[in-house]
Parts: sequence; C-alpha cells; structure tokens
Amino acid sequence: MSFEKRLSDRDAWSIGDGCSAGRVLDLLSTRTVFMVVRECFYGTTRFEDFVARIGTSAPSVSRALKQLESAGIVARTPYREPGMRARDEYRLTRAGEDLLPVFLALVRWGDEHLQDGRPPLVFVEADSGRPLSVRVTADPAPEPSSDAIEIRLHPGRDRD
Repeated sequence: MSFEKRLSDRDAWSIGDGCSAGRVLDLLSTRTVFMVVRECFYGTTRFEDFVARIGTSAPSVSRALKQLESAGIVARTPYREPGMRARDEYRLTRAGEDLLPVFLALVRWGDEHLQDGRPPLVFVEADSGRPLSVRVTADPAPEPSSDAIEIRLHPGRDRD
C-alpha cells in the first residue's frame, strides 16, 4: 500500500482513536466475543448452546453477548417453549452479517498458516459446491449471505 502525497509524511498526521481497525479490535477484543460471532454464523442462537459450543463460562458468554448487542452486531429475540420460562435467542443483525468476509478471511488465514495444510472445515457456495475465497478487489461483485454458504468437513479430515 502507499499513501497519497498529502499523507506521505506519517509523522505529520494521525487518526488516533478514529482508526476503524482499532475500533473493530476493541469490539472483537476477546476470544469469546469472536467465538460468539463464529457460532452465530454457524447457526447457534441460544445462550446455553453458545456456552457449550465455545467451551467457556456462562458469565463470559453473557458479557460477550451484551457487548455484541450494544454494538448492534446481534439482536435479542424472546422465545418461550411450552411449560418453560421466556428466554432469548441471539441472531446477527445486518451489521453482524457484514462481518462475514472478516470472519472468512481470518479462517482462511488460519487454514493457510496454522493448520499444516489440513484445515478442519471448507466453506462452499451451497448451490454450486464451489469453495469460497476472500480477496481484496475494486470489483463491486455481490457477496453471498451466510445463508448461501454450506460448511463441510475438509476432505482430508474424514480419515481422522
């Protein structure tokens, strides 16, 4: 990357707390927060399922959900099963769904650099079965929604 001429002197300017990357990292500041987002993409909606699938404490998941809700990433919806007390489900908002390329890029990077060539999962277009990729482009091609993605076990993992 390069800067336009008026920004080329890096010591002459600063965006300080206005850095969007810094703000995203503040929002997704803990492993639990990010894992809650992952679970939302994987279809998890209920509190007890987040706790079980992430493998962390209920207070930690509760804090993460509150943080994501206050940031507009997840929305809480009440539900009640017959004979049970009212509870809440958590679903991604539009802003949460917009994290899909961020999520997939991090997974892709981890697959490439941390999995010794054997990633656990593959993300594909549900209709075609074609593997998804994340790339930086000036092309305004539409991105698929998370509903249009199927998660499959990586072919090399079915022998584990």
